[in-house]
Amino acid sequence: QEIIEKYHSLFTVQWEGVIGNTCAPSQAQWEQLLTNCSAFLFYGMERFMSHVLLNWLVAMNIPKCRLVILLDLVRSWQSYQRITNSDFHKSCVRIALERPTETAMLLSLTGVGSVVAPQWYTSLEENAERLEALFENLLSFGKTTGQAVHALRK
Repeated sequence: QEIIEKYHSLFTVQWEGVIGNTCAPSQAQWEQLLTNCSAFLFYGMERFMSHVLLNWLVAMNIPKCRLVILLDLVRSWQSYQRITNSDFHKSCVRIALERPTETAMLLSLTGVGSVVAPQWYTSLEENAERLEALFENLLSFGKTTGQAVHALRK
């Protein structure tokens, strides 16, 4: 919340979304957010694809969304229990499609221009630092997505 408020004035388009852990977005909310945005940020627990329906996502056409930033792959005891229970009902192929590279490919096939995502599990604090660095480079300094990601690697 603090990071979004800090950079809100640098971004002219209205910020819209779901913040907090009081409720999980419905599939209709996910669809509305992804189809009506030029950039999409997911900052949450576990795998992004564990929160959306695969069949729903692959049927989408979202070419207006030029950038998806996934700051996922954070694990807590509660999220691990939720994902374990959820994965129990999924096939191995379905679980494999939720991995970072596969997620990026699926989003690209729906029309997303660029996907920024971690490749391994991390902490909320590390993702907050990544988000701060990305927003600073993208919004404050006006760097391209590639330049901003490259700056993260340093």
